Amino acid sequence: MTIEIATPNQLNHIMQVIDDARAIMRKNGNHTQWINGYPSAEIILNDISLNTGYICLHNNEIVGYFSFLKGNNPESTYQVIENGKWLNNEPYGVIHRLASNGKVKGVAKACFDFCFTQINNIKVDTNNNNTPMQNFLKKYGFTYCGVIYVNDGSPRDAFQMVV
Repeated sequence: MTIEIATPNQLNHIMQVIDDARAIMRKNGNHTQWINGYPSAEIILNDISLNTGYICLHNNEIVGYFSFLKGNNPESTYQVIENGKWLNNEPYGVIHRLASNGKVKGVAKACFDFCFTQINNIKVDTNNNNTPMQNFLKKYGFTYCGVIYVNDGSPRDAFQMVV
């Protein structure tokens, strides 16, 4: 599997991957994440315009998508964490909107492996109902750090890993 920066002409394929990922979430009992049209085509195009949108390719097919930001504080909602604390306050990367169409295994691992080549400190959050992602994060080596609140006020379980 290869990771490439996403381009606007791939939007329809990316949105199909997101729709497939949403269906997989629902099948696994996660009915509260990615609702009300999130993530929209506008959000994905914004990721792409900022060069933070990436595709996962397998045999020249787009099978995954994610947004990756890094810096001193790339995610403003991570400033406050409840019921725990971050492992450190160093510059970090953050992965959002990780989606797989379910056709091949290893999209999440490919995404995280790629991101750790860019920075050694990554923070992520996920819905409490997203058991597959939580299990993946723990298996990969992430530490549960507490609860953050996204812009709409809903809670997310927060994880961090430093290599």
